Amino acid sequence: MPISIEMPKLSDTMTEGVLLKWRKQPGDKVVMGDILAEVETDKATMEMEAFDDGTLHKAYVAEGDKVAVGTRIALLLEPGEAAPADDGAPQAQAPAAKPAAPGAPAKPARSAAPVEPAAVSAVPSVSAPTASGRVKASPLARKIAAETNIDLGSVRGTGPGGRIVRADVLAAPAGAAPPASAPGAPGVRVGDLPAGGERRVSLSGMRRVIAERLVASKTQIPHFYLTIEVDAAPLLRARAELKTAGEGTGLDKITINDFILRAAAIAAARVPKVNAAWDGDAIIEYGSVHLAVAVAIEDGLLTPVIRDAHSKSLRQISIEMKDLATRARSKKLKPEEYQGGSISVSSLGQFGVESFQAIINPPQALILAIGAITKKPVVSAQDEIVVGHRMKLGLSGDHRVIDGALGARYVGEIKKLIENPALLLV
Repeated sequence: MPISIEMPKLSDTMTEGVLLKWRKQPGDKVVMGDILAEVETDKATMEMEAFDDGTLHKAYVAEGDKVAVGTRIALLLEPGEAAPADDGAPQAQAPAAKPAAPGAPAKPARSAAPVEPAAVSAVPSVSAPTASGRVKASPLARKIAAETNIDLGSVRGTGPGGRIVRADVLAAPAGAAPPASAPGAPGVRVGDLPAGGERRVSLSGMRRVIAERLVASKTQIPHFYLTIEVDAAPLLRARAELKTAGEGTGLDKITINDFILRAAAIAAARVPKVNAAWDGDAIIEYGSVHLAVAVAIEDGLLTPVIRDAHSKSLRQISIEMKDLATRARSKKLKPEEYQGGSISVSSLGQFGVESFQAIINPPQALILAIGAITKKPVVSAQDEIVVGHRMKLGLSGDHRVIDGALGARYVGEIKKLIENPALLLV
């Protein structure tokens, strides 16, 4: 019986995905576990696996198209099965799967019903502007065109209704620049917009989810904020000593951020009631510190998770964080690598931001904001004014779970660890 392949739910917040690339083509043999396609979710680029053996009969979605979860995207024929005679209009899409439990990757959905959507038209056509004057193109195609300076108006679209997809832009002549501005137009621009111009930028799946979650967080969670100043001079000295000792050994350098992450994890283990979440009529207290670390990417933010961070050494945290951050920026994280965090850390110190207050990432009850290390005059233990290195830590807490005194104990523990970095090396 023909097997209908559907757009899977690859994250707990995913409602649609962009089919970036087909790894199998119609007529190809498919074995269970083979990669059928690459899908961009709201958080990462994922590989979509086959759950049956057979032959890929037809693909109904073009590369670069945005597809709702549960929509049929291909048809797989079992070994020895003849192609169905009916190849008519697509059926209504299957309902989306229920959200997965927090921290657990969702299972890809598939249907065994012999239903066949209509094939995507492959008749090339020059993509004409719509009534609003915009060229029909997928979001991914627009992004690639902007990065490669290709005029979409000159690209031939092969998607549904002449829509331009990723493959069309990649096949276009490199460096095909947009039409030159009219004579006499001002030469100064803001970004790539003409003077006085404007444009409407459609939300990516990631940006839409970020917006929804942050609005929910600020409107539903009673935030409170604490700020503490830390003497960062001992931390700078410890990092410099490690750097000197590690020269020529081939080991990756330990960063200031690595020290702070370890301090945040150890402090959460020492003050365990902050490592918790609100659950309607109860508070969930976690037995392990799963540290979610904010990583800025091109179109949003991801929070890869260091599992059991309280039990890992400074070097282990450093290695794991570098790997997670690299794959987060290339959207290669697996769902279990960015779900299920119990406490979050966000840092803007590398951008020169001295202090800020972050928004809680629900259902977590706490997020720590790390500012830049700055030089400033301070009063020493001998009552002398000297040059000091100071860093501000900001705590945002869910007042339903954490009280002010408990939050103060937590940041106090972090301060003690940072000002005595030898404690972070054991």
